[in-house]
Amino acid sequence: MRYRPLPIGISDFAEMIEQEYYYVDKTPMIRDLLEHKAKVTLFTRPRRFGKMLNMSMFKYFFEDDRDAHGNKRDWSQIFAGLKIMEAGENCLAHMGQYPRADSRGHYLW
Repeated sequence: MRYRPLPIGISDFAEMIEQEYYYVDKTPMIRDLLEHKAKVTLFTRPRRFGKMLNMSMFKYFFEDDRDAHGNKRDWSQIFAGLKIMEAGENCLAHMGQYPRADSRGHYLW
């Protein structure tokens, strides 16, 4: 078994996956969010328990991310081998489909 470094202070999902930090797969949370269709979801956890990392994971999965030229970025490679890729087309159809909003709630695309 290969040693993986612990992600102390890492809160960016793509960085964690690309740099091969130790990661417990929490991508089934994406499927749970989509299946429950709650109007509001509250994430409560103690300090340093991965809230920002999970929000980053949601961002990379759901957001229609584009570069400065308007070209769509494909983040599916960072989810390769994780549980969400086995969730079926109903979940994967949401990947990269939602526009990013600025701090005032205005959509950028």
